[in-house]
Amino acid sequence: MDVLTLILLNVIFPVFVLMGMGIFFHRKFHFNLDTLSKITTYYFIPTVGFVNIYESEINGKILLQVIGFQLTLCVALMIVSSLISKLIKLDKGMSANFKNSIVLVNSGNFGLPVSQLVFSQNPLGLSIQIVVTVIQGFVTYTYGLINSVSVNSKGVKVFYEFIKMPMIYALFLGMLLQGVNVKIPEFIWSPIESVSDAFLAMALLTLGAQVAYIKIKRISLVLILSCFGRLILAPIIALVIIYTFQLEGTTAQALFIASSYPSSRNSAQLALEYKNYPEFAGQTVLVSTLLSSVTVTIIVYVSKIIF
Repeated sequence: MDVLTLILLNVIFPVFVLMGMGIFFHRKFHFNLDTLSKITTYYFIPTVGFVNIYESEINGKILLQVIGFQLTLCVALMIVSSLISKLIKLDKGMSANFKNSIVLVNSGNFGLPVSQLVFSQNPLGLSIQIVVTVIQGFVTYTYGLINSVSVNSKGVKVFYEFIKMPMIYALFLGMLLQGVNVKIPEFIWSPIESVSDAFLAMALLTLGAQVAYIKIKRISLVLILSCFGRLILAPIIALVIIYTFQLEGTTAQALFIASSYPSSRNSAQLALEYKNYPEFAGQTVLVSTLLSSVTVTIIVYVSKIIF
């Protein structure tokens, strides 16, 4: 069996099976999506982040490389999405939506589970994805939020949303305890590890529930360009940056894969909150997630060849 088929079966297929269970159970039992989202954001993601940073061998040099790469990629995507938006003459609301759909990535509910499967034997790869997730959270509650509220941006609210992110504190706590070689007692570590092990299933069940009732009425040019920008253009730009920064090995592989994930569910949430075409935002999340079954498979395969 070739590598591409193995990736599809061992990485992508499990992701969509678990998402499918989320769709099925939400349609049957009607979950409280706000509760599911909060459990994932405030309980599971910080825990899996802490565990992987605590157990990883990530050093200061790699951390700076990841931060530099991710910020460069985000700025490049901001510029490109803004130029495309002006070129096709989108109104302010749709433009904000379009730009967020390309810049904001589903690093948490989708990216972390996929990375957990891809780098199951390499903790560094998942640790890099943890850092990417934190940076994406920062970009969401700065650029994404300001982009959505447009000229009425509220600086205090941006800061408040950012400092509420528990992943930040989990990241620094994991780095601190690892740095000073603190051994966590087994009776504390055991429940932490149990929560971390449950993350993958819970995150994907939640993502499935969130897209369960999204309907696609028509495939518009904006939707096509949004998916193209997020799933194809972003990895191409990422590859250019990787070679420019001369990144290698697991770092290059993890960052290349991280650039290929679908549009963030946060872009849809921001659109709903500020009434910027929420139906379209939901469609971009659903369609880009479905198409990513093909594109992410290819990116993972290519990353294993070139890095």
